[in-house]
Amino acid sequence: MHSKTQFATLVALISLTSQFAFAAGEKTEVKGMIFTRTGETLIVKTGNGNVTVVLTDSTKTKDDTGLLGLGSDEMSSAVLIPGLKVDIDGTAGEGGRVIANKITIDGDDLETSEMIQAGLHPTAQQVADNVRRLEAHGTSISANREDISANKKGVSANREDIAALQQKTAAHQADTAGHEKKIAATMKEVEGATRRFTALADYEVKGQATVKFPSASTSISDEDAEALKTLAGTATGLTGYIIEVTGYADANGDAAMNTKLSEDRAKAVITFLMQQGGVPVRHIVAPGAMGEYGPAASNETAEGRAENRRVEVKVLVNKGIAGQ
Repeated sequence: MHSKTQFATLVALISLTSQFAFAAGEKTEVKGMIFTRTGETLIVKTGNGNVTVVLTDSTKTKDDTGLLGLGSDEMSSAVLIPGLKVDIDGTAGEGGRVIANKITIDGDDLETSEMIQAGLHPTAQQVADNVRRLEAHGTSISANREDISANKKGVSANREDIAALQQKTAAHQADTAGHEKKIAATMKEVEGATRRFTALADYEVKGQATVKFPSASTSISDEDAEALKTLAGTATGLTGYIIEVTGYADANGDAAMNTKLSEDRAKAVITFLMQQGGVPVRHIVAPGAMGEYGPAASNETAEGRAENRRVEVKVLVNKGIAGQ
C-alpha cells in the first residue's frame, strides 16, 4: 500500500513538472494572480501552481482600456502588487522561470488589489507604529528615569542649599547680634559726644581758623599752615583750653565718600597741630566729620563749593576758667 502511494505521488510530480517545463527561449504566457513580490521577482499563483516571473528593464506593463480592451496605457512596474491579476507574455528561462516581456493588468482589478493591500498594510503599519510607540515609550521611560535621577540630585542639592542657608542664617543672626552690640556701643559714643559738644556751649571761643582744601584733597596750603601755627601758639598759652576740629566737603560725588574725605581733612589738621603746633592730643576734641552737610555756601557754584571744602578749628576755654 505504501509503495502505491509513493508511486502515485511521483506520477503527480512528473505531471506537474511537465506543465512548467518550458524550453529555454520559448515564448510563453502566464495568467494568474500575484501572490508575492520580492524586488524584480514575482511569484504568480496560477491554476496549475506557482510560477516565478522575472522583471527586466525591458519589461513593459500596461492596462487595457476602452471598449473590449482595445486601448492601452503603459504603467510602471510599481503597480505590480500582491493580489493583482496579471496576464504575462514572456520567454522561458532557466529553472522554469519566465522572463516577462509584457504584463497586462486590468485597471479595475488594480483598484481591488490596492484596496486589499490597503487592508493588509495597515496591519503592518500598525505593527510599525506600535514598535515606534514602544521605542518612544522606552525613550520616555529612560527620560523619566533621568528626570528622577536629576530630581534626586536636585533634592540633594536643595538639602545642601537649605543646610548652607541655615548656616548663613545662624551666621547672620550672630552678625546681627554683633551689629546690635556695635550699635549700642556707637549710641553710647554718640551720647558721649553729644554731651561733650553740648558742654562746649559753656566755653568761650578764644581763637579760630578755617583751612581750605582743593577738590578731593587733604593737603594743607602754606598759608593755612601758618594760620594753624599761630592758632596753636595762642592755645598753648591758655589754661584749660581745648581745640575743636570739624571737617567738611562739597556736594560733588558720593555722600559717603564726602564724609570720609571730611574726616581725613580733620585728621590732617589734627596731625599738623600735634606735629607742627606742639598741641598735646589730650587738648584736641575728637574730629567731627560732617561731609557735605552744614555747608558754608551754596554748592551750585564753584566759589561756593570752594568755601565748603574746609576744616573749622576753634580754640575753646571754659567760661568759669576764663572768668577767673
